[in-house]
Amino acid sequence: MTQRPQQTDVLVVGAGIAGLSAALAADRAGADVTVATKAERPEDASTWWAQGGIAVTRDDPEQFKSDVLEASADTADPDAVDVLVENANDVVRDVLVETVGIEFDTNGSEYAYGREAAHDEARILHVNAETGKHVHVPFLNYVADETDVRILEDTAALELLRHEGDVYGAILEHDGEWGPTFAGSTVLATGGIGALYPRSTNPDDATGDGIAMAALAGADVKDMEFIQFHPTACHTDAGTFLISEAVRGEGGLLRNADGERFMPKYHEDAELAPRDVVARAVRAERDRTGNVTLDVSNLDFAAEFPDLADKCDQHGVDWETGIPIAPAQHFLCGGVSVDDRGRTSLSRLYAVGECSRTGVHGANRLASTSLLEGLVWGQRAGEDAVGNAVTEIEPPELLQRDPPLPDTFAAEKFQRLRRVMDEQVGIERTTEGLQRAQSVLRRLKGEVDAYTRTRTSRSLYELRSAAIVALLVTRAAAENDQSIGCHYLVDAETPTAGSD
Repeated sequence: MTQRPQQTDVLVVGAGIAGLSAALAADRAGADVTVATKAERPEDASTWWAQGGIAVTRDDPEQFKSDVLEASADTADPDAVDVLVENANDVVRDVLVETVGIEFDTNGSEYAYGREAAHDEARILHVNAETGKHVHVPFLNYVADETDVRILEDTAALELLRHEGDVYGAILEHDGEWGPTFAGSTVLATGGIGALYPRSTNPDDATGDGIAMAALAGADVKDMEFIQFHPTACHTDAGTFLISEAVRGEGGLLRNADGERFMPKYHEDAELAPRDVVARAVRAERDRTGNVTLDVSNLDFAAEFPDLADKCDQHGVDWETGIPIAPAQHFLCGGVSVDDRGRTSLSRLYAVGECSRTGVHGANRLASTSLLEGLVWGQRAGEDAVGNAVTEIEPPELLQRDPPLPDTFAAEKFQRLRRVMDEQVGIERTTEGLQRAQSVLRRLKGEVDAYTRTRTSRSLYELRSAAIVALLVTRAAAENDQSIGCHYLVDAETPTAGSD
């Protein structure tokens, strides 16, 4: 141990919209709040990468609920969906508009609501086509400048401090030094698992740390097989970036290498078909004809989506001739199982945002509900987390980096992990492939565990998290013999399409 023990009433791990919402709510309730985030810059958080927007209820909560349930192939928890829908308008107005001061796009004096696939009406608030960035930065600045919340940047959580089913904080690492931070309540808000796949719309360090730490501590996890792949990501030598579904909502068309608009033959809703349907169609057309592009020639693309047009220009993509796209891992619908206040199965431990499984998404997520879910559950968890006394326990022994970790170790293991996840646990899966993947991942995790027993480093713990989460995903997929939503099992007897 190289850092002195610290104390805080509420420890939030992660500084995306869910973590910031929890921190703000706990601060408002009078708690001493600490936020620990691996991020050094706003763009290192998943929220920054979100594009489409935030869905709200408008005037018809029953229709919103119906859309969420239908999107999930009727597998979402209706009670959880009620929480989302009933709190949507109030939390967006209170936190984002009135407190943080977000100015969503308007048409004159009224909001310019957008519409995306599987939404019955236009109900999505947005800022250009990069809503996450325009929400996250001012929210982060507000919490940092206008509240008493302490934000520890470039600080990773390595282990939860736990004893007999209770969680008492976490061991935090910064700049190679680590030590315990004891907390009355701990809120995990660590985002998604995009680093498990070679192509993802997530930031590079989305290694599923919160899910892995919670699972190791004995918390329940659920629905890990349901991983959503976004159909329209643009992959370039400079990296992968998302082309918002809002572009298709405004009339963008998908064409194969022969110039054919192909979506009408796959689904009656064409480009606005369920997201998993579009992703599989894009993959099939790429395999059949060589490539797929998003045709935006019938839009005033630069005027309607200036941020996306700029991003295309920065990546050397000529959007006027069609944006080359391919599916990419996008969102985990499952995670640490929580109730309507973000409480996990372990006392004093909460989970919010993408690392949690609230029941809202079921087998597939409706577009533009992820930021809303993080905002709603973050606020509810932050309020509930206040009031527990800080208790110090004996922290686990973490060994020092002696001998040092080879520079190539983590990179080689990550490459192996991503390859098996891409090949066997991707958009389409087979029973045999999932069995092979489990075998490979068990061996890989064993190799990582051997290093963990003798060394301490952030990269090693991230690799351990990724290996644990990859096994959780693969095991859940292998145990579910029903093809539904994001879990598309090729050899299932009766595949069931999900929705956006």
